[in-house]
Amino acid sequence: MPVKIRLARHGSKKRPYYRIVVADVESPRDGKYLEAVGSYNPLKDPAEVSLKEERIRYWMDQGAIPTNTIKNLFKKEGVFANPD
Repeated sequence: MPVKIRLARHGSKKRPYYRIVVADVESPRDGKYLEAVGSYNPLKDPAEVSLKEERIRYWMDQGAIPTNTIKNLFKKEGVFANPD
């Protein structure tokens, strides 16, 4: 079962709020996920990001692959020097 770390959209129309989740590749964007490992609010200035670093490291050690957007968020937050 391939697993990805990706964004799941929440919030109302034109007011997006995202959860950073670990989900099966085949599940829909806002569908079931294995675990929520953070959140991202792009409407704040600057954008608000909160991460559970220990759980992210665990899932990446288990083979979870972050999407390009998540890689960029990790780099911007300085959480991982090289998330690959």
